[in-house]
Amino acid sequence: MSETAGWGNFGWNSWSDVALVRARLDAGADPNSGPYHYETPLHLAAAQGSPEVVAELAARVDDVDAEHDGRTALWEAVFNDRPENVRALVAAGADPWRPMMNGWSPGRLSLASPTPGLFFPFPPGHEGLTDAEAAAVTEADRLTAALEGIGYDGYSLTCVRGISAAEAARRLNAEPVDEDEAGEIMEDPEDDEALRLICLTDVPGGCVVSQSFCYMAATPIVMKLLSDGTVAYGMYANPKSGNQGRVVRDGVLVAGDTHPGGGNPASTDSAEEILLTYLYQWHAEAYCFAGAGLRPTDARFLTEPDTYLLLPDRDYWG
Repeated sequence: MSETAGWGNFGWNSWSDVALVRARLDAGADPNSGPYHYETPLHLAAAQGSPEVVAELAARVDDVDAEHDGRTALWEAVFNDRPENVRALVAAGADPWRPMMNGWSPGRLSLASPTPGLFFPFPPGHEGLTDAEAAAVTEADRLTAALEGIGYDGYSLTCVRGISAAEAARRLNAEPVDEDEAGEIMEDPEDDEALRLICLTDVPGGCVVSQSFCYMAATPIVMKLLSDGTVAYGMYANPKSGNQGRVVRDGVLVAGDTHPGGGNPASTDSAEEILLTYLYQWHAEAYCFAGAGLRPTDARFLTEPDTYLLLPDRDYWG
């Protein structure tokens, strides 16, 4: 079999080219097994391809509702906001109500999407969104709009539920620094003292610790100290490798090396976490605020923080 008989060298945009997909299939490519072990061609096309390709693959697979990592191709189409792909899969027999992903069937997840009427009317016995879930959808629209002004990398933040900036300063044993002192410290941003310069801002629901130029605000020890009796969501917008996140609850790391605001949730995630991941795709900062239950009205925590503080000299990676 030649290389073109399989899915080798099949690029991102290829899943929108029905003629190319049909040629590969006719040459012997397996519609049930893709170039990556974790997804089928139908899953890939549902998430990023065209409805014509989805329909072509759906007509050739053994099972249009085959699951990979706990989700069907229809779930991928809903999660990636591809309503035309959703319609193509339903026309091919995909089941919107198949139980999966901790209660988030494709049909139920669609209620949190920009096109919530995809499967109306609901058949009997299928629940809609709870009041809390509906409120989370509304808050996601507000929160992502409030934080859309953040257009650069290199910063870090930790969102802490239920404590004030003053309490955060106490937990960190940090010394207040006025704006003039902060300016002098930042004359050499690569100096150790500058690295220990952080900002604190009160926001509805708690407070946020931030650093506009480096990773210190989201280091493990900072987050451990802040999370005593509560939860902290942190991230570093690494300009080299992308957003790096962690979640610490009551001093214990519960999720490390995460990619906030990106990627698919795991089938083992809680129902709340699955919804959070869906609502805040490509909005890493908003994901952290929402996870901690904070409700900022703007992004001033990076540009106009309430206070500057200097952390004591110690190992913050621990």
